[in-house]
Amino acid sequence: MNVHGEAKAKNTFDAIVIGSGITGGWAAKELCEHGLKTLVIERGRPVKHLNDYPTATLDPWDFKLRGRLTAKEHQDNPILSRCYAYEDATKHFFVKDTEHPYVQEKPFDWIRGYQEGGKSLIWARQTQRWSHFDFEAPARDGFAIPWPVTYNELAPWYSHVEKFIGISGNRDGLETLPDSESLPPWEMNCVEKHIQEKIKTHYPDRYPVIGRCAHLTEPQDIHLQQGRGKCQARHLCYRGCPYGGYFSSNSSTLPWAAKTGNLTIRTDAVVHSIIYDEKKGKATGVRIIDANSKEEVEFYAKIIFVNAACLNSNLILLNSISSRFPNGFGNDNGLLGKYVAFHNYRGNVYGEFEGYEDQYYSGRRPTAIMMPSFRNVHKQETDFLRGYMVFYTAARQGWSRNEKSIGAELKDSVTKPGAWQIFMMMQGETIPKASNHVYLSVDKKDTWGIPLLTTAIDYDDNDVKSLQDFHQQGKEMLEKAGCKNIVIHDTGQAPGLDIHEMGGVRMGNDPKTSLLNKWNQFHNCKNVFVTDGAAMVSTGTQNPSLTFMAFTARAGNHAVDEMKKGNL
Repeated sequence: MNVHGEAKAKNTFDAIVIGSGITGGWAAKELCEHGLKTLVIERGRPVKHLNDYPTATLDPWDFKLRGRLTAKEHQDNPILSRCYAYEDATKHFFVKDTEHPYVQEKPFDWIRGYQEGGKSLIWARQTQRWSHFDFEAPARDGFAIPWPVTYNELAPWYSHVEKFIGISGNRDGLETLPDSESLPPWEMNCVEKHIQEKIKTHYPDRYPVIGRCAHLTEPQDIHLQQGRGKCQARHLCYRGCPYGGYFSSNSSTLPWAAKTGNLTIRTDAVVHSIIYDEKKGKATGVRIIDANSKEEVEFYAKIIFVNAACLNSNLILLNSISSRFPNGFGNDNGLLGKYVAFHNYRGNVYGEFEGYEDQYYSGRRPTAIMMPSFRNVHKQETDFLRGYMVFYTAARQGWSRNEKSIGAELKDSVTKPGAWQIFMMMQGETIPKASNHVYLSVDKKDTWGIPLLTTAIDYDDNDVKSLQDFHQQGKEMLEKAGCKNIVIHDTGQAPGLDIHEMGGVRMGNDPKTSLLNKWNQFHNCKNVFVTDGAAMVSTGTQNPSLTFMAFTARAGNHAVDEMKKGNL
């Protein structure tokens, strides 16, 4: 529905943000704080902090199957059922397999959350900075293209974000993993400390440290102002936290933006495309399809932030066709949708540890022990490019369903913890390639009349070599730590289940090889910004959300400055 006159004025804002998840919330916060009347468009339903977490305080016995999914739910959702956070208590925050289908040219598990707050309600909350090694790697190693931004340029924005959201962790002084503005850390248990000490003894270049995560261990004034409280270590985070103990758009950035009086949120609004004005030579608005009525509506603004999450941002831009951009928005070089990358999660190592039977731990700590990448950091030294981050945990084995005792004997065994079990996993960097790409189906459309996204993304030999190296090194590290019965495992999972997809609309200095400049603006349309995972040049080995947020805050402030100068 094209609108004119008074109706158009009601649909006109200073800025439009597409998506209300981790980056969309940050874009809204920065723009609203600087006085811009901002519309956030969310394709899913409204979800308000505290009011819309229906399972947050339920006990296992409050669920029909103690929180497990039915066989039919597994059968109906073969992709989603593979996600670690999908269960009866959280299923209302996930997109079911049939609700927004896509075409898999190659197997890809696309995990999505369509609601106000997006996947910020169900993310794993692990937050590490990139180092200068990560930003410099593509130029040094000759893959992808050089990053147009350095660590030093992004560092102040890391701090800006960290202070507001709250990051727990130590200041470890590692060059490979720069320190965050941190709250008090969580504690390692005795076996985790033992493994840490043995690894440091045998490998001087490997540094296991307590994980850094977006949980309030000691809320500061800025967090109390947000109405958030201390993390209770319940590990029920994916239900939505009634304490605001972990960062989400719902508990933090969106309410903060709303307090300014400058925020409008339109939910149940599926973005069809960005509107480009040929005469003005810039984007003028966003076309949406009402999710329920299927009515088409247009909204207008001076600047547009695309934060729909990596693959949906690619989808929207590919579908934003005009005379100026017949192959997708900003796509003069034909690279839109290409060089999509992800994290390699296929490697696991399991082990057992004898000893420390007299010690235990309390609570459900929301993070693991992490070890920054030690492969190909300073120079190329293996037969594969880049490296992998390592995570591990140690826990006491609990009661087993194979327990043969009954009655008092069974009750007694339940109260006694079993042996120490070790779990170790990799988070490997994958190399962006043109062949790993997404594109629009030519003949299949969704219920809103928008072409389905097609994924053509796969592993390569580099990923297999990285996996094999992790298996070898992980097994060796646990052996040196004194672990027994060590088993290596390749999950064989498809790309996507890591939920760390990146690229397709990458940044760069050269318009011939990239779509966005160093400020996340399109080279050929400066009033459109992309600041979610789609903008990434490479993946690093760290969890990516903190870097997405830092880029978003940086771009939001740049947009405000450029508007004041009359450049947008």
